[in-house]
Amino acid sequence: MTDFNSIKEDTLERMEKTLEALKNDFGGLRAGRAHASLLDGILVDAYGSMSPISQVGTVSVPDARTLSVSVWDKGLAKNVEKALRESDLGLNPMSDGQLIRIPIPPLSEERRKELVKIAGKYAEQGKIAVRNIRRDAMDEVKKLKKDALISEDEEKKYNADIQKWTDDAVKKIDDQYSAKEKDIMQV
Repeated sequence: MTDFNSIKEDTLERMEKTLEALKNDFGGLRAGRAHASLLDGILVDAYGSMSPISQVGTVSVPDARTLSVSVWDKGLAKNVEKALRESDLGLNPMSDGQLIRIPIPPLSEERRKELVKIAGKYAEQGKIAVRNIRRDAMDEVKKLKKDALISEDEEKKYNADIQKWTDDAVKKIDDQYSAKEKDIMQV
């Protein structure tokens, strides 16, 4: 990095990607309603490699309490069913040849609390990632100072800017987590 603008651009972009990744993680936590993104994180053993379900079949939502996967290759139906059963989503798929129906059970109080804990872990991982990005950016600023490309006052100002971006990103993570927690606990 040669100047603060490139550090700023890189840092903000990486923080934005972290927030986007967290949003996707939260999308995989269901709140009692069926939606296709629920199965996004599930990998299936297909032809010797692990593939997302969306690459071996069509995921659809016939109603609010059911998902279905129409597997393109009948030989993979058992693998898809096994992957669904072994996922940590607590699903019980029923196979009907190439069509796999997945009823979404209503969430128990215990399961809701479990999902909130998982969401909390995702949020904490997001915060750790943001703090690591902050550390990298501050190291870059320190290097600019060491190479005499910026003054001590500029270093302090840049570090304050980096801290502000970090605080903003952590606040967004907390907001996303609060919204997800409310969504999960809503009966």
